[in-house]
Parts: sequence; C-alpha cells; structure tokens
Amino acid sequence: MKKKIFKEIIKAIKEYDTILIHGHIRPDGDCIGSQIGLKNLILDNWPEKNVKVVGEVCEYCRFVGVPDGATDDDYKNGLAIVVDCGNNERVSDQRFKFAKKLIKIDHHIEDTPYGDIKYVEEEAGSCTQIITDIARDLKLRVSEATAFPLYVGMVTDTGRFRFDSVSPRTFEDAAFLLSCGVDIEKVDNNLSVTTLKTLKLQGYVLNNFEVTEHGYAYIKMTQDVVKEFDVTNEEAANQVSTLAGIEGYPVWGLFMEYPDEIRIRIRSRGPEIKTLANNYGGGGHAKAAGAHLNSWDEMPKFLAEVDKLVADYKEANKDAK
Repeated sequence: MKKKIFKEIIKAIKEYDTILIHGHIRPDGDCIGSQIGLKNLILDNWPEKNVKVVGEVCEYCRFVGVPDGATDDDYKNGLAIVVDCGNNERVSDQRFKFAKKLIKIDHHIEDTPYGDIKYVEEEAGSCTQIITDIARDLKLRVSEATAFPLYVGMVTDTGRFRFDSVSPRTFEDAAFLLSCGVDIEKVDNNLSVTTLKTLKLQGYVLNNFEVTEHGYAYIKMTQDVVKEFDVTNEEAANQVSTLAGIEGYPVWGLFMEYPDEIRIRIRSRGPEIKTLANNYGGGGHAKAAGAHLNSWDEMPKFLAEVDKLVADYKEANKDAK
C-alpha cells in the first residue's frame, strides 16, 4: 500500500510541468527541509520541471534554503504538494487550494483530511524521513543538494535522534542520506552554533522559568523580552528546548506572545499531550504539540489542566522503576 501511494505521487509529479511545494506557517527544520529536499529531488530526476517552494522563511534553518515564491498563474495548471502539515488551515499561503491537483505528505496525526492524493505516516519520525523513503523505495536519483535538507529536517525533528519516534528505519534513512554526500560537520556547525544574544536569552529562561505543583516547567516569552534581547520570535520560541530534561518535570512548555494570540509549545517525555493541545485549538504529536490562548487571562486554566495531566501521569506510574 505504501509503495502504491508513492508511485501515485510520482505519477502526478511526472504529469505536471509546474509544481508548488507548500509547508506550514512558522516552519521548522523538518518543514523547510521537506520543501527544499522534495524540490531538489524532483529536479534531480526531472530537471525540466518548474518547481517552486512557497511559504515562509525558517530563520533557524535559513542555511537550508528559502522559499522561491510563486505567481497566481503558476496554480492554474499546477500541482500543489503540501508537506508536514496535518491541518489545511495552517498551510502557509492558502493559494494551494487553487492548484489543479493537491498532494499531501505528512507524519502528524490527521486532524483535517485533505488532498487528492495523500500519504500520512504517523509513526515516521519526520516528514523528511517519508520523502527519503519515497526516494529509496522508488530508487530515485538523490544528489547531495537533496540529501542535505532532508538530513537536516530529520535531525531537527527527532531531537537529534533522541525522541521515541525514532525507529530502525530512521537510522537506515539517515545512513542513506549520508551515503549521498551529506557533510555532518556542516550540519552540526549550523545547528549547534548560537549567537551571543540567543545565549543571553537562554540565561534569562533558566533564571526566570516557573513550575507548577506537580511538575510542569514553563516560561512566558513576552514581546518585551523579545525586544530586550533583540532576537526574532522564532529564536525566542525555540527556547522551549532549554527546559527539557529537568528531573521531576516530565512536561515543559513555552508561552510565546504574538500580537493577536499566545502560542504554546508543549513538550513531554511522559504523558501524551496532544489531546490537551487539541482542547486549546492546537495539535501535533503525542509528545510534541502546540496550542494557543486568546489572552493571558486563559493561562491559569491551562496551567491547572496541564498540572493535573502531570499529576495523573505520576500517580499512574508511581510504582514504575
């Protein structure tokens, strides 16, 4: 079944001269890696195609590539491919709806079914892993220019191969991409090096995070803080990882203030958090999800619910070694 859908995806790619590749709003490494990687994969094998990446820039992974943009005319007889986005309302640049045909490739729990052709593999560690599987299973040509963004997406979305979404297949795909010429040192240099401003912001997080009674650690990232440290919203939101690994706090999060809402990044190494995220207009994975509040007034209610979630988890696992 998997290979059959992969063949349907490639058949559609062969049929269209113009292909527009979309991702989700506020793209992460896996999103932009999937977009750039898929574009390059298509051009590796069908160089005559007009392939454009559409959407927003991922500042954190700008070194991978940036969107090309597209005109309205591109969609009239074009094929749109949306990657790494479970909900069509979160697709960056809604013109994807005007394409002649739509393909969805994703690894999130499917909130909103969409697409004329779709392949969703919730067990995959990243969307870039799925695109790598397409290339491997159908024996497509993969250049270093294709392998590099796919590997970056795989590394970032698996927490550098630390999350429980990692499987033997993940490492097989990573090894395949390395065999295509990926420079590991180049990847690490780009992902590990941080600016002095971001390092100072990390210090702020460590000195100002708060905790709930039963084990939820969190930080409020207001626009005043963003301006004080002169960082981007993306750099600020990425500080959620600073709170990972605190003993006794299996769930952690970051409240990111935007002009019209407060976005919450939630992470877990224990209880499933996606249902909670869904209740607050979000979604994602079982242990890595996002949600939103309309104002700070809603924050106490959210904190009470996430604290109860942690308390219930600890109670259920109190005898576990």
